[in-house]
Amino acid sequence: MKTILTAAVASFLMLGAAHAEPLLGTWQTAKDDNGNFGHIEVAPCGDALCGTLIKSFDSAGAVIPSDHTGSHIISATKPRGDGEYRGKVFSPDRGKTYNSKLQLTGETLSVSGCVFGICRDGGTWTKLN
Repeated sequence: MKTILTAAVASFLMLGAAHAEPLLGTWQTAKDDNGNFGHIEVAPCGDALCGTLIKSFDSAGAVIPSDHTGSHIISATKPRGDGEYRGKVFSPDRGKTYNSKLQLTGETLSVSGCVFGICRDGGTWTKLN
């Protein structure tokens, strides 16, 4: 009985910690070089956060197929304090993974990243839920 109670309390505490993380949820990306955008679902991933592409859209907002659906767009991402996160972000339109800096301000996320000294502004993402 004590084991069940301990497991229940531990589960409750982990659930509370997950809900306290403001980056969790679904985000709409900025438009890429082709005008396309996506919906990214951010969830815990080991001891970090990952964001998976769940849906892609063309510049008119119509759903389109993507070879990257189900792929991690955000990976190995950890909070640094004051709404800043560091990790990796994959850019499907460029086919590159960048060392990323994410800055959370309310319901918006400023995304940027660098690879081999070349930096790119990933735009501002908007939280959907």
